[in-house]
Amino acid sequence: MKSLYLNYISNLLSVADWRVEHCVELLKEGATVPFISRYRKERTGGLDETQVSTVKHYMQKFDELEDRKISIIESIGQQGKLTDALKDQIESCVESRHLEDLYLPYRPKRRTKASIAKEKGLEPLAEAIFNCKIKDAQAQAERYLNDKVADVESALSGARDIMAEWISEMPKVRENLRFSYSRFGKIASKIAKGQDEDSEQADKYQNYFNFSEDISRAPSHRVLAMLRGASEGVLSIKIEVDSDRMMDRIYSDVLRKKNEPTDSVAMELDYAVEDSYKRLLHPSIENEVLKMVKERADLEAIKVFGENLFQLLMSPPLGQKRVLAIDPGYRTGCKVVCLDAQGALLHNDTIYPHPPQNERSMAIKKISNMVSAYKIEVIAIGNGTAGRETENFIKKIALPEHLKVYSVSEDGASVYSASPAAREEFPEYDVTVRGAVSIGRRIMDPLAELVKIDPKSIGVGQYQHDVDQTLLKNSLDEVVEKCVNSVGVNLNTASKHLLSYVSGIGPVLAKNIVDHRDANGPFESRAQLLKVKRLGEKAYQQCAGFLRIPGALNPLDNTAVHPERYELVERMADEINVTVSELVSNQLLREGVDLEKYVDESVGMPTLTDIMVELAKPGRDPRSSYKVLEFAEDIRTIDDLKQGMVLPGIVTNVTNFGAFVDFGIKQNGLIHISKFHNKKVLLHQHVKVRVLDVDTKRNRIALDLEG
Repeated sequence: MKSLYLNYISNLLSVADWRVEHCVELLKEGATVPFISRYRKERTGGLDETQVSTVKHYMQKFDELEDRKISIIESIGQQGKLTDALKDQIESCVESRHLEDLYLPYRPKRRTKASIAKEKGLEPLAEAIFNCKIKDAQAQAERYLNDKVADVESALSGARDIMAEWISEMPKVRENLRFSYSRFGKIASKIAKGQDEDSEQADKYQNYFNFSEDISRAPSHRVLAMLRGASEGVLSIKIEVDSDRMMDRIYSDVLRKKNEPTDSVAMELDYAVEDSYKRLLHPSIENEVLKMVKERADLEAIKVFGENLFQLLMSPPLGQKRVLAIDPGYRTGCKVVCLDAQGALLHNDTIYPHPPQNERSMAIKKISNMVSAYKIEVIAIGNGTAGRETENFIKKIALPEHLKVYSVSEDGASVYSASPAAREEFPEYDVTVRGAVSIGRRIMDPLAELVKIDPKSIGVGQYQHDVDQTLLKNSLDEVVEKCVNSVGVNLNTASKHLLSYVSGIGPVLAKNIVDHRDANGPFESRAQLLKVKRLGEKAYQQCAGFLRIPGALNPLDNTAVHPERYELVERMADEINVTVSELVSNQLLREGVDLEKYVDESVGMPTLTDIMVELAKPGRDPRSSYKVLEFAEDIRTIDDLKQGMVLPGIVTNVTNFGAFVDFGIKQNGLIHISKFHNKKVLLHQHVKVRVLDVDTKRNRIALDLEG
């Protein structure tokens, strides 16, 4: 990578160039983000996962920019207009917009007013006026009258068309306008012509019928709401700026380093600037800035989505338990499944404890029999339609005291149940059974189950269908990859969906690993991965440290210690005359190891410290333990809410304007961000909220964060 780009990234991250350079080298060698941040700390100076991801993003961006530069240089060169100075300017670009500004005058274009004027021979007149080389514009224009130019005004008008195009293509002018629009402009919306303010479609956008806000301060959710309204034809959007101020700035840029124009020339320049601004520059810069605002809003929304997804995927697992899971419903009944401790489906049935059937006695009998027959340890109930009612019904059944009942988020369960992955796993069962299985499994291990679902369908974002879909997918995939690799994956129980997110594996190798496991039995060591079809040394290097084998003969196979460091750990154990197993199990032995002795050119203190941390907690899950939330028993509907009530709840979604909280009724309440009281609010966090206002007509509940 060119030093130009390395400097840009290192300045952005505030790190030394060599750290970025080494990171780029590793990425080009095929190393993954998790592997680099976890196992190559010495090489990068300890760049963390976020920094490595940033380097990867800009590496790809600059590769594309470099390709574009080559194409532009070739295009201008074929026109015979490429100078050394222009080539240097192009090659020094690090921003694509600046590059396109430089190319704009040379970009092939359709016939314009300026090109028509040039065909009439008026370019020399335009150049003379533009460069203030003459004193009397009208007298000069008389020299250009011919069969194509009837009079002086026609000549001057054509010259102004040419100058207007030149002005619109000046990189400095465009850069300054872009900055001014972004810094001082306002994004404004109003109801579109022909729209009925009282229509159901328009009602969603009432707040934006006559709205204006500084571009520099407009939050993501409002920008995306306005843009959605515009895409639906309900709103019209524009950028508002002080036009006179903009034109004064352009005029100054045009005259920079030129002689003071005479009144005659100044008047023509003034006309040209005004025409260029109104006809060419404003529409172009307005579109660019709206695109920039959209990009910024997308990034913010995707960031919030990513943070929520991370919290969701890292939700505490209950662990391997025998689960009875229920997907609640009224008319169609509640689908019930029984799962063993590994999540395998043992039995399914349907009960009808709610109206219109009200077969409560039969439902109680079925549940009691299933709990007994399948030695159920946990009951998991989906939190969707009839969820609260089903939970209350189950809690009234005389069940064993040890049996706990949990409410589980259904988000994405219906998407999974209709997916190819679910059909492949349960081809003989319908979507209701698959959905119930997903609910049961996600209480055992949310991460392992939710990786099967498209992150966009999990319902923890805002405006996810309006943002850049490629950027969203890449960002969310990175979050999933980060979660999977930070937790680690059990090589002998993981599904191919979970394995596909492990560093260096992907869908093909994940399937090959599962096929090998099915054909040959459980893996007894990490080294056996090399027997998997198409899994070579490079893939093994990238994935091995993130895979776990509980009960393996070598205890290091159940840690995040990479196999390339096994020899180092064995040497530590040998030098104090103990086995690796004893070193792992005995804290005093580990404390007696002098790490400084093992520092060399390839292994530094960061890696050695990580190794000792891992030896202290083999197989330990970094996620917190599961907590049960009890909703207020007397709150069942929005009508039960009263101003001032303090209730327990769980955060179901976090946006950049507030957080939505479920407290046991069908409608979530909103804690506006101003009511966070400078506290961090996370997805699935258990909170206490105070009811501020209840709007039963619009089903809106305003909350304050307590405690």
